Parts: sequence; structure tokens; C-alpha cells
Amino acid sequence: MASINEFEISDICVKAGECRTIELPITKLYTHSEVSIPIHIINGKKPGPKLFVSAAIHGDEINGVEIIRRLLKHKSLQRLVGTLIAIPIVNIHGFIHQSRYLPDRRDLNRSFPGSESGSLAARLAYLFMNEIVAKCTHGIDLHTGALHRTNLPQIRANLDNEDTAGLAMAFGAPVLINANLRDGSLREAAASLGVPMLLYEAGEALRFDEIAIRAGERGVLNVMRALGMLSGKRKKPTLKEPYIARTSSWVRAPSSGVITSSVSLGNLVEAKSVLGIVSDPFGANEVTVIAPFQGIVIGKTNLPLVNEGDALIHIARFGNEEMVAEHVEEFQAYYEPS
Repeated sequence: MASINEFEISDICVKAGECRTIELPITKLYTHSEVSIPIHIINGKKPGPKLFVSAAIHGDEINGVEIIRRLLKHKSLQRLVGTLIAIPIVNIHGFIHQSRYLPDRRDLNRSFPGSESGSLAARLAYLFMNEIVAKCTHGIDLHTGALHRTNLPQIRANLDNEDTAGLAMAFGAPVLINANLRDGSLREAAASLGVPMLLYEAGEALRFDEIAIRAGERGVLNVMRALGMLSGKRKKPTLKEPYIARTSSWVRAPSSGVITSSVSLGNLVEAKSVLGIVSDPFGANEVTVIAPFQGIVIGKTNLPLVNEGDALIHIARFGNEEMVAEHVEEFQAYYEPS
């Protein structure tokens, strides 16, 4: 049994002031090779919050892997208060195969809280919940858009919860989405245990996005400072506080064909403005894609080939879109590689 200044995972005890990388066994391949989740634990000398930072729950969403790699190189972690549990690759199977899913084609982020005797996804979810989430006080889960989709850096969280909303504001993403809890998601399962959790969405699957990575790294550090895990005064914010979206929805393809998009992430679009044109390969038949309302583009497809009904452009409403667009532009310029 771990004492108050110790942290224990899989019967391995990390004492106060220690850093350890452990392998959490999950299963075996049919070759009989062991499969495990690598976990890095930094346990501060002084007790405090226990924060998990996870990535690649969807195995092809790799920005978070790089965010965690950079996070762990920060010298400020040498003076950590509390415990940081970094899990760069949760879905090992999907990561190896560059796939969103597990081998059974299940979505791990729809399988929580899991089951000790269920499917592979359910068992992995159960292990993650019991060995990590249940032992933590806070969490940040790092995501990207799905395959061929890219997202503007954004935080999705239960903003009706005061503690969660405070951490969401501290993170420093340009926009916040007050997202409903989805059945089977890690956010829902963490909420059931009373663990405030943020979900960071930025970039595209199977691609590194430098702006998304830099903003994510800074965001995690901002949250740690807000929790009192890192010493020193917090720097005066260079950027404005994030804006909260009231609603958001995807604009879908009105017909099948090839789309030529005329908008980018962060753009302000007016109601009834043209977002793009879907045409056949000869250009004989063209259908315009129209914005149903004024808003900011927070997600879009990068694949020009679309079927009728495919999600094309994700637009969020804020009520003060001009100010949000200006803020997003400042944010992108701030994190743009020099």
C-alpha cells in the first residue's frame, strides 16, 4: 500500500522525488509477444495534485505523443509538486498499425469504463481506468482530428463544472467547446469518478502540426501552473483569454464529387457565404457549399474526394465572431515557427 507521498501503478511504487518509466502489461500478441503501455511517472518531493496526460487513445492521433515527449524535457519538472503521469501511447495496437482503432475495430474512446472480461478494447479501458485515472485528481487527454480531417486547437470540456472550466481557461487554446459527455468516452468515465478532465483537439491524424504541438505543450504547462504543480510566477498571458463556443455543427457535402474549399481553419464565415464548390471530375456539374450561419471554422476535411453527406467544414458560433477571428489569427502567429 503506497503512502501519501508515493504513487503506485501495477504494484510498482514510485517514491517521493523519484522518476520512473514503467511498462504496464496489457496483453500478448498471437505471436506470444508481450504488449505493454509505457508510462513515465514523475513524483515530486512534495505531495500535490496527481495529473495524468495521455495521448494516442486513437492510435493514429500522434501530435500528443510529441507534446508529451517535449513536456518531459522541461527542467521545471525537477521542482514538481505532486505527481505527473505521462502516457504518450495508450492504444499501442493502433499506434503500431497507424490506425484509429484496436485490432477488433473498436474505438477505445467509446469503450470506457471497460470490463475486466470484455473485448480487448473493454479490457484496455478497464485497466487504464483502474491503474491510472482512479489514482489521479486531474487529467488531460490529447487528440487530433480524424483521418483526413484537421482541427483548430481547441479544448473540449464540461464548462459547467467550475473546476474544469478554470483549467480549460488556463490551458490557453483559442477556443473552448462546452462539449457534452459521450457515452463510453474517457471524459465521461473520468467525470463519474469526480476527476476533472480536459480534451485537447488540434491538427490531423498521422501528421505532426507544429502550431498544435507548441500550443499543446504550453497548454499542459499552463494547467500545471494553475494547479500549483510548478513553482514560480505564472507569466503574464501574451494572448487574450479563450472564447467559448455556444454551438457548433458540421456542414455536409450536398452531393458527391471533388470539393474545392475556399476557407481555412480560423476563418470567419458569414451566413450564406460560399465555403467551397463540389463538382464532378469534368467540372460540368457544380454545387456550392453554403454556410448555414455566421461562425468560425474550427475543423475541416483535407480530402478533396467526398461522398454526399460527408462532413466538410466544422463551424462554431460564438456571438462575437469578429473578435474570435482576430484572436485566432494572433494565436496562430504567436505559435508559428520562426
